[in-house]
Amino acid sequence: MATRADEIAQIVTRAIINKRLWPGCKLSEQVMADLFSVSRPVVRQAIIRLADDGLVTIELNRGAFISRPSYREAMEIYDALTMLEQGVASQLSGRLGPHEWAELRRHVELQNKAVEENNNALSDQLGSSFHEIFVRLARNTVVQAMHTQLIRRTSLLRTLVGSRFDYCGLLHDHSKLIDLLENGQVAEAQALIDTHHRNVVRGFVLDEDAKPAMSAREALEPYIAEDNGALQEAS
Repeated sequence: MATRADEIAQIVTRAIINKRLWPGCKLSEQVMADLFSVSRPVVRQAIIRLADDGLVTIELNRGAFISRPSYREAMEIYDALTMLEQGVASQLSGRLGPHEWAELRRHVELQNKAVEENNNALSDQLGSSFHEIFVRLARNTVVQAMHTQLIRRTSLLRTLVGSRFDYCGLLHDHSKLIDLLENGQVAEAQALIDTHHRNVVRGFVLDEDAKPAMSAREALEPYIAEDNGALQEAS
């Protein structure tokens, strides 16, 4: 069962994904304790969880800040994703049935619709979730947890990027990956995964001098009513 600290960490992660909390934004323990009506030790636990995921940096005598990743870090994150997904590819080939392949193809169809409608935000979200579904099908909870943590870190990277992604090309990669694995072409699928992630990193336009558009209080306030409603339903 999730603790209150876990719930707060999840809300902060959502705020990062939704581009409300930007790199460099300070997370004051007292401000967050007031917002969530919890003690500072509970907030501190949430911040430690976020730091473990690479989403928050804790600076001595200064406090906690949303992390500001570098281009080198982006490359390392996607290299790690590549290694995990290449291992998954070798496990999935020949093991999945028609239902699993159909699940992946349905997801590609949803992403294709988003691309056709020029909904880049949704296409980006569906692109990430395709990789999560892909890894989940391997049914290895340890690998899945590692992969999920890396995907959360890519959400932070996406707050610093411009719109230089070739969404059609990335979508084609997903469709081709399914075809290759369904046909047992593991080496070709692994090479495609490597090329795919390198193209994603090349699409990043990191603005390491970007300033937070709002304070943590302003960024998190919209989630408070929703959070309180969920707590009331649970009780």
